[in-house]
Amino acid sequence: MLDFLFEYYPYSPGRLGTWHPGLSVAVEGNWQPASSADCYRWVDSYWLVDATAVATTEPRLRLALSIMQGAQERPAQFSCFGMHEWAMVYRLEPDQVRHSQQALRLPLEQVSAAVDEVGLRCTHIDAFRFFTDQAAPKNAHTPTRANQAQLEQPGCLHANMDLFKYAMWFQPYVPGPLVLDCFEVAVRAREIDMRASPYDLIDYGYPPIRIETADGRREYADAQKQLAGEASSLRRRLIDVLVELQRDITPAP
Repeated sequence: MLDFLFEYYPYSPGRLGTWHPGLSVAVEGNWQPASSADCYRWVDSYWLVDATAVATTEPRLRLALSIMQGAQERPAQFSCFGMHEWAMVYRLEPDQVRHSQQALRLPLEQVSAAVDEVGLRCTHIDAFRFFTDQAAPKNAHTPTRANQAQLEQPGCLHANMDLFKYAMWFQPYVPGPLVLDCFEVAVRAREIDMRASPYDLIDYGYPPIRIETADGRREYADAQKQLAGEASSLRRRLIDVLVELQRDITPAP
């Protein structure tokens, strides 16, 4: 499970384990930045993160803020029921399944029938882009990079998982504890994602959330709501840090 997070998001465990104090936090003494040293400056007797070093990534900063602020202001949706993993194998032949090394819990015909019955309401581009050609037109939305800031919503499992990505985008400006909190939410989101998938993962310690049933869909929505509540406070904290960073690098009029 954790392998996926370090492959999907290209950040090594070592980078995740590197602590940074964050913006406006002075570190006294002989401490030396273990990485991103060019983003620090020595002021009198302490180290301070240098916000001006982020200038080359300002477009990425604007992008992250537009996506997260849009999601934070939008009402959460809890009606997708994690069907995105099912849409990725919809109407495929057995030899076409991406993760064919892992057995499905149900025959492909039943997986596709569940998609037809429950429907597809995915709002996240990085899930939607893996839908099969037959599944994509059945989705209630057409997520793209261009409309991500307009579609992202705080109930989405992948949107909440992506908080880790945005926290890592802006190290060392994001404080270490916030990065770790975002990573923990990403781990829990991934676990729910795996349990709700059509794959049989019980031997790995992940009992299924049977979203092909009404009880399973209620279980998924409950887990999704709990995670969304935790992610909302993290998103607000991350937005506050990035707004401060944006203010620090914006030239005075």
